[in-house]
Amino acid sequence: MRTWAALLPLLLVAAAAQAEPLVVGSKRFTESYILGELIAQTARAAGAAVEFRPGMGGTAILYEALRTGAIDLYPEYTGTIASEILQGGARASIEALNARLAPLGLAVSAALGFSNTYAIGVRREVAEKRRLRRISDLAGQRQLRLGFGHEFLGRRDGWPGLAAAYGLAQRPRGLDHGLAYEALAAGEVDVIDLYSTDAKIARYDIAVLEDDRGFFPAYDAVLLHRADVPQRFARAWRALAALEGSIDAERMRRMNAAAELEGKSFAEAARLHRGAAPGSAPARGFLDVLLGPDLWRLTREHLLLVFASLAAGVAAGVPLGVAAAKWPRLAQPILGAVGVIQTIPSLALFAFLIALTGAIGTWPALVALFLYALLPIVRNTHAGLAGVGAGMRDAARALGLSARQALWRIELPLALPTILAGVKTSAVINVGTATIAAFIGAGGYGERIASGLALNDNVMLLAGAIPAAALALLVQAAFELAERRLGWMHRVAAEV
Repeated sequence: MRTWAALLPLLLVAAAAQAEPLVVGSKRFTESYILGELIAQTARAAGAAVEFRPGMGGTAILYEALRTGAIDLYPEYTGTIASEILQGGARASIEALNARLAPLGLAVSAALGFSNTYAIGVRREVAEKRRLRRISDLAGQRQLRLGFGHEFLGRRDGWPGLAAAYGLAQRPRGLDHGLAYEALAAGEVDVIDLYSTDAKIARYDIAVLEDDRGFFPAYDAVLLHRADVPQRFARAWRALAALEGSIDAERMRRMNAAAELEGKSFAEAARLHRGAAPGSAPARGFLDVLLGPDLWRLTREHLLLVFASLAAGVAAGVPLGVAAAKWPRLAQPILGAVGVIQTIPSLALFAFLIALTGAIGTWPALVALFLYALLPIVRNTHAGLAGVGAGMRDAARALGLSARQALWRIELPLALPTILAGVKTSAVINVGTATIAAFIGAGGYGERIASGLALNDNVMLLAGAIPAAALALLVQAAFELAERRLGWMHRVAAEV
């Protein structure tokens, strides 16, 4: 008996370790989605429990998630690791990268076999008309309209370094990478940044300019992971290590084309790694995508984000509104603070909270949505209490009620319809704002919207936007029903 008692903690630890999922992340562009799916499929085939978090954002967010342990690994590129994560020169071997990553508890492994470097592309007719063959030919062409991805605009190995290296003085506009090709084809921009394995380069007949000064380094695709992953997930890691050298540039282009040009899902495109011909994807109906197998998971995630943050907003917002109403000196600071929070752009607040909380995904998203929920609740609580007539307060005092008793028994019940209207406004706003939380890996309907943007897939975009809109309408209808019922109860009480 004592032997079993001694072994029980070890058995529990072993069971917990076995149940621990390998958490895989990906960035928010087609190739990263596909490689993330490929990693997840490979690990699952080896018997590992896997949690895949697609489209979590750019390099900074994925690195922070990896560093804090929110994810275990994700597909990355050597040039990005060297220049953006390690803040050094963009040219470094895997051995050199690992030497610098080791103090961070991270490592690079399994070079997949292809390089996906940045490149600069120009509309073919513009390139021919202006005789653009090299990136240096862009110097002095101020009339050209440049449209670059937001991450490229801020990266050291992106526009700032490129402009300095080539003496470029144009002012580019920011575009989501998934929409840049269509903007180029429509003539809205003349020059965009490319990934060399993009399938749309050939489709849109884009002229790729020669990097004649060798600014862009090699971006070899690798797995960037926490250093303990090979030990924690030994069986899955052996399968992942076998991916080394298994994908050449042509095969990666085929997988990208399957997703971007043939309508295949990222999971289906990843299965082409086995070498099957891409073929033609069956036509997807809107209902097929809308009612896909991920619908209920996304609904659960979205409901959690909306109502958990709303509950916290009510718990904090009503007392703040009461304080603003009861102590006039506090009114302006409280109302001003919640008003300022509402003006902070959502993605900026999410990114700030990732750094503040040291986490990524659900927790920073919940904190952000809680903060956004405060303004309508605080303002309406303050307004509802301010609207209670002086005669009602005098009557409460005449009945011998203390200030606390008058607040709970008289003032808050009279202000309740106004407070409930503020809660309804917060709930509806949170339904929409929660879609942005998918950009930091929190899931919900925004996950489909992010995928649709990456692929410029209107069907996928609508399959994410319509459920969010329907949920907002349902939430509003439920609160209006509650308001009518509350009004009926007030009338009955008044008649009695």
